[in-house]
Amino acid sequence: MQVTAITPFLVDPGTGKNWLFVKVDTDAGISGWGECYTQSDRDQSIVAHVKQLGRYLVGRNPFHIKHFTYMAYHDFAGKRGAMDVYSAISGLELALWDIVGKRLGQPVYNLLGGPCRDRIRVYANGWYGGAKTPDAYAAKAVETVARGFTALKFDPFPGPWRTHISRQAESQAVATVHAVREAVGPEIDLLIEVHRRLAPIHAVRVAREMETFQPFWYEEPVSARNVEMLAACRRDIALPIVTGEELYTKTEFRQVFEQQAADIINPDVCNCGGLLELKEIAAMAEPYGVVVSPHNYNSTTLALAATLQVSACIPNFLITEYFINFEARAQEVSFNPFQVENGYIALPQGPGLGLELREEVLGRYPYREFPLRNLPTYRDEGP
Repeated sequence: MQVTAITPFLVDPGTGKNWLFVKVDTDAGISGWGECYTQSDRDQSIVAHVKQLGRYLVGRNPFHIKHFTYMAYHDFAGKRGAMDVYSAISGLELALWDIVGKRLGQPVYNLLGGPCRDRIRVYANGWYGGAKTPDAYAAKAVETVARGFTALKFDPFPGPWRTHISRQAESQAVATVHAVREAVGPEIDLLIEVHRRLAPIHAVRVAREMETFQPFWYEEPVSARNVEMLAACRRDIALPIVTGEELYTKTEFRQVFEQQAADIINPDVCNCGGLLELKEIAAMAEPYGVVVSPHNYNSTTLALAATLQVSACIPNFLITEYFINFEARAQEVSFNPFQVENGYIALPQGPGLGLELREEVLGRYPYREFPLRNLPTYRDEGP
């Protein structure tokens, strides 16, 4: 069996950013689907990587997954990694696993050692869009919990994203967490997102003020590009620290483990190097006592399917991400979409990744260029 064609599909989900799906065809009549991580305004560059890298996948045996990803980084990319190339590699890698699973008639998790659990816990994200005040966050949180979610992630900090922020911004973030906690009660897990924006002085001070509200975690308080700084913050913060969203492959996670810079990591299967790379990163984390919560700012179709497959096999899995604002379009473009019940999704039972897309429906929602983001000018920076 050989790969014969690669076709990318940029799809408008209606909000946020475009999705990028990849279809890989073979001469055996079996096709596999994957998904690449995208970022608004950078999606076309990832499509270009998929097309160029796809030229080197045609003619290869789809079972030779590890060799392909190794070649893609060392030879195709010349060992010059970046988000765009890792996203392309990841999407193609997922499609190859989908083909292998279909050929063997098995879910991918059965090919990776078998499941450690029969359902996967998820947290809701994308639920607080448009909220600007603590009360608005609280009201939306109540609505989301009413849908059965038992864990909510949100960024309580006002923009723009800067390393140094005002006392007013700090107070607003704390007030927002307080309001959400009051609204949903003590049993709902609150996952605080910081988006790696803060300098340590703010990250530590705000975390200490939030401790009384018992957050489930404190995600990316500072950038992991300075692992020593992240490790120092972890020592000064009593909340569980998460990092990994800006890191790719085992190589970039190594320092996090060696310097004990995080309690939880959140690599994304659609940009960290693929399904097998995520499993290997999780295996590296295990002896350090670090748990894994895969990031998933992607569709709730193929990316979620791949995340479920690998999460099933990870002994040190904690929880994963579910974007509810992508749910409606995802259900429209897929067969038998996933259902969240009481904060969990049951493992897919079908072969491969366990989910198929409606190719004819994808064509109804072609790529669109989103409006310019409201990037601040120097006049917005204050005195």
